Formats: sequence, C-alpha cells, structure tokens
Amino acid sequence: MKRVSLIWIVMTVMMVSPFYTSAQNKILDGVYIKENTPTRRVIPYTQVREADVMWLKRVWRTLDLKQKQNHTIYYPVDEIMNRKSLFDVIKFGIQEGTITAYGDPVLDDEFKLPLTKTEAIGSLSAYEKYFREDEATGELFEDSVPVDVTSGDIKQYWIKEEWFFDRERSVLDVRILGIAPVQEKLDPDDNISVKGMKPLFWVYFPEARYVFANFDVFNTFNDAERRTYEDIFWKRTFASYVREESNVYDRALVDYKVGIDILLESEKIKTKIFNYEHDLWHF
Repeated sequence: MKRVSLIWIVMTVMMVSPFYTSAQNKILDGVYIKENTPTRRVIPYTQVREADVMWLKRVWRTLDLKQKQNHTIYYPVDEIMNRKSLFDVIKFGIQEGTITAYGDPVLDDEFKLPLTKTEAIGSLSAYEKYFREDEATGELFEDSVPVDVTSGDIKQYWIKEEWFFDRERSVLDVRILGIAPVQEKLDPDDNISVKGMKPLFWVYFPEARYVFANFDVFNTFNDAERRTYEDIFWKRTFASYVREESNVYDRALVDYKVGIDILLESEKIKTKIFNYEHDLWHF
C-alpha cells in the first residue's frame, strides 16, 4: 500500500511540474520583453590625429551625487528589477572581469597599476576600528569589525577628462579618460559626522563604456525611453564642478583656494574652456 501511494505521489508531481514551469515562463513583468538595452553597442570614438589637435586641456571633475541632477546615478541604492546604481554596475563589471580597477586611487590616475580581481574586490571591504567595553573589567579596548562598501556609501565620483579642439572636424570635443568612485567616511563614534572622502580606485572609462551601455538609468519623463549610463556620460547630462586643471604645480584647487573661492575658480575654468570655442568662431 505504501509503495502504491509513493508511486501515485511521484506521478502527480511529474504531471504537475510541466504545467507549473510553463506558468512561470509565461510571467512577464511588463508589456514587452526588453531587448534594446541588453544588446546596445557603444558609439565608437572618432579617430583623432595628434597633428589635428590645436588645443588641449586636461581637467579633473567632482560629480557630487547629492545634487538632484545626479540622483539617477546614485539610485537605486539596492538593486531593483533590472536597474542598478553606477557603483553596483562598476562592481558587477569588476566581478565579471570586463572592467579593470587601477590603484593607488590618489596617486595613480594614469592607469599604471592594474589590480587583480581579488585585490579590487578586497578594496571594497575594510576593517573599521572602534572601542568597546570589556564585560568583565569594564575597561575600554580597541576592536575592529569588517565593513563592506555599499552603493549608499558612494557619494562622489572623480572624473578625469580632456577637452581638445580638432581642426579636422572644426569642433571642440571632450573625452572622459577615467572615473573613480569616492566613499564617504563617517565617524565611527556617532556614525553621522563625515570624517572625509576616500577614493577607492580608478576605472579606465573607454573600457567601462561597454558595460555602461547595457544598464538602464531611470527616466523621469518616460519609462519606455530609458537611458543607459553610457548615454548619461556621452550626452553629459550630469552635474559636476572642476576640482583641478593641468598646471605647472600639479595641484588641485583645494591646495590654493578655500571655501566659496574653490567654486568660483571652478566656474572660471569652465568659462575659459567655453570662451576658447566661442572666440574661434567670433567675427
């Protein structure tokens, strides 16, 4: 009798399973299958000859994710549906092996020190030191706890780019060379006060473009016309300010300006680049 019951249960499961699998395959969270973004290709850069570059200026920018215009890059903090934050996309590319991270993030923005996948993933976690009370003696002693860097910890990106005038095409063009996620470091005592900003590593942007082109970015006006991270940077629909320009002293604006003067100097540099193109076509 038990054997007959067991056979009946097995036959029932075998009969129901195909119908269950078929029902699962018919579930579509939307009105159509998204095929555009996963198969997107990057727009190739126009070939530029050294002889055609009449003028060039290297600039470093800070992309602050607290600005409203950059919220599409910061959110979602946790992955939802088929959308990820820019940091999660970069982390995905590193884990997949399609994006290479470079460090030291402060000194090496020339992509000379490639990190292995293990080293890059290891830089996304660290041990935070704190003091806790010994239950037996009541004395304070130093301890540490492992903390992973999450998308919510990234509050800035550093961007390295070059502006140049190509006389072959008669245009002022710009190419982003690198991008670095910057972590906001909080005071472990209150977990509120900001202690400083810590860049994690540099990513060679022309390599990362192939990954950025396959991930959606939220479009406030139309869900059917989602942009990708490649579109955000290609069309420059992000807000940023200049933190450094190429100079003989190799110093950033914070090294010789303070407070509001940093932003004023940043605007001065942006205006200088704009005026260069304007003056070329002024009659």
